Amino acid sequence: MTELRIELSRDCAAFEPGEELSGSVTWSGESTIRSLELRLFWFTRGKGIEDAGVVEKLAFEQPLPTETRAFRFKVPQAPYSCTGTLVSITWALELITYPSKAVTRREIEIGPGKRSVSLESLPAIKTGGLSVRVGR
Repeated sequence: MTELRIELSRDCAAFEPGEELSGSVTWSGESTIRSLELRLFWFTRGKGIEDAGVVEKLAFEQPLPTETRAFRFKVPQAPYSCTGTLVSITWALELITYPSKAVTRREIEIGPGKRSVSLESLPAIKTGGLSVRVGR
């Protein structure tokens, strides 16, 4: 059985847009791993069709059966992590082995003030006499 771990270089898993996200990935236990890939991506949860987008990938070629390697990504400007009644956007790092496709995931937050945006707390927008609350 393969053991996979994603460690961040700091305790907090929340980031400002444009900030550096760094850490290390560790794997052990399987000599048949040919390569690994670390992905920085977002995905939606909620009602309707789920969506996802990979922002950046980092390949680890010719891995030893047990090894730790460093990684570094620049956090994108958008979209922010957010939660709402109908949909949420979640960011994550995902480490995948090939050819077995064993995987581990570490969720993170990206947003202003290193916080997820609550769509419920956004102010109402007045449009032609109608009051519309964003996120509902």
